[in-house]
Amino acid sequence: MSSFPQQSSHQTKQPRSISLKSPSKAENPLVLTPNSIFAFPPNRDTLGATSYFIITNAGNILIDCPALEQINQDFLSLHGGVKWFFISHRGAIGKAAEYQQILNCEILIQEQEAYLLPGSTVTTFTDEFTLNATTQIIWTPGHSPGSSCLYYREFDGVLFSGRHLLPNQHGEPVPIVNLTACYFLAGIYFLTSTANLCHYALLKLFIGHDNSKVLSY
Repeated sequence: MSSFPQQSSHQTKQPRSISLKSPSKAENPLVLTPNSIFAFPPNRDTLGATSYFIITNAGNILIDCPALEQINQDFLSLHGGVKWFFISHRGAIGKAAEYQQILNCEILIQEQEAYLLPGSTVTTFTDEFTLNATTQIIWTPGHSPGSSCLYYREFDGVLFSGRHLLPNQHGEPVPIVNLTACYFLAGIYFLTSTANLCHYALLKLFIGHDNSKVLSY
């Protein structure tokens, strides 16, 4: 497996297991089990954003780019690698090209932002993209023209919102939209796409910043 120069691993922490079940018995938080979800520490390359990792029988999914640290590469490899590497918005690309070479995974990104990964092999979509029976990608422009969310049907419905939805001072999810002139058209679509999220059964919301906050509904 290839590798690249690493960022400093000083005080680097392991990805954190996120429990969405009632703890009926003690479990090892790093044991590989189907439908496990992990959150990586904030990544400086993506302005402190959080990356998530879903272990599934249909192929593991990495959501947004974690720091290019050896500890993260080893973690992903030891937990079965990555089949799909979903980028929720342009600010979450980070070292995605390097990770693709290391992990030999498929990068999935909304078509308007694919040009930001020149030289990489990417799969693009327009409005929606179905990864498998439990996972769907939804175009939700606003934060950026290609901003998208990942909906995961397990655990009664989980939405990974990137920067499309973030909590306000009361802990309530609110949409983030850039309505400058260059994003005006995306802002129009944003209104529709945000309303469309209401059609999905949803129990938990994972935001793209501060993985200590998992919003419940």
